[in-house]
Amino acid sequence: MAQITERISKSGEVSYLIRVSLGYEMSGKQITKSKTWRPEAGMNPKQVKKELNKVATLFEASFERREISRRVKFKDLAEEWFTLVTQTKELNVSTIEQMQSCKQRVYDAIGNRYVDDITYRQLQQFILSLSKDGANLHTGKGLAGKTQKHFITFISDVMNYAIKCEIIADNPCRNVTAVKSETKEKDIYSVDEVAAILDALDEKAPLHYHLLFHLLIFYGLRRGEVLGLEWKDIDFGNQTMSINRTSQYRNSRTGTYTSTPKTKTSKRILKISQSTVKLMQIYQFEQNEHRVKLGDQWVETDRLFIGWNGEPLHPNTPYRWLHEFCDEQELAFKGLHAFRHAYATTAITSNAIDMKTVSAVLGHSQTSTTLNIYAHAVAEVNAKAVDVVEDIYTKKRKEA
Repeated sequence: MAQITERISKSGEVSYLIRVSLGYEMSGKQITKSKTWRPEAGMNPKQVKKELNKVATLFEASFERREISRRVKFKDLAEEWFTLVTQTKELNVSTIEQMQSCKQRVYDAIGNRYVDDITYRQLQQFILSLSKDGANLHTGKGLAGKTQKHFITFISDVMNYAIKCEIIADNPCRNVTAVKSETKEKDIYSVDEVAAILDALDEKAPLHYHLLFHLLIFYGLRRGEVLGLEWKDIDFGNQTMSINRTSQYRNSRTGTYTSTPKTKTSKRILKISQSTVKLMQIYQFEQNEHRVKLGDQWVETDRLFIGWNGEPLHPNTPYRWLHEFCDEQELAFKGLHAFRHAYATTAITSNAIDMKTVSAVLGHSQTSTTLNIYAHAVAEVNAKAVDVVEDIYTKKRKEA
């Protein structure tokens, strides 16, 4: 029921403060709404009382109607949010697809719950369930901590949207945490293994694969970044290569699609060597000849790496090709992303390239990201630094 407080100003004017309670925030703070009503001149006490009760009743009822209309189930609000971020392009396609892959499990757990009834405890229990054995249908194990975080991000983003819609006052997902999983040692190519693969590519690989793996190995690019390259990104005169997009594939529903780079700093311009320029020019000439032969069958996309008719190369194709190639040549195969790790590790341990430059080439948002991912390489450099300093002082003492 609304609270009504009579107030009299210094001039003797009478007004009434009408206050309505709308419950409490998670912090315990009471949520209230209020309005001031002043009786018209000439109204007698009976008329004032009658009109005041009417105003207070209508004011309180307006919030009751609003609360009823605001009650919405998580699944319904999430679908509304998906539509919004897709239309506004607030999130890139790959991020939305990642969220979509999480939604069914989330809907099974909390989809039919009203958003304002969902608690931190319920959400934390759901995330804990994802870490338990059996959660991963392919391996029979729990989901990795990184995967759990995708679920947390999805739920939290929907809850933040609920706050904007004034459905809830606080985000119950804010303090939910993922269960840490064991950190696996990255399986990267050694310098000798990379050299052996390069030799084999030089001798036996088709030109387009020769160039593709050349870019992965020497520039530490992500697979999607290489496959997203277009000829307009290559400046032969200044010997630069711009990373502006990625080519991705999530499932048969999405097919191959173009997305934005992983982070803002992933958009970058890299200097390329003369040998890379030469390889690109030869490949461009070969691609142009192929385009002329296909005639009307050619699909113009401007991509460097393409299928038989000019359409973007399927992102899984290079992986399969290299796997078969390495098996035939009896070479080590550790996947495509291992080349990026090999580039970073080699660059860091060389002592010839500073950490800020390595981070910029990789397109990391912060140098700390590079330091965290390649802590083993940094530790190796630090150990060498300690040995160098110790050797200097040891030699100096012997000379004295």
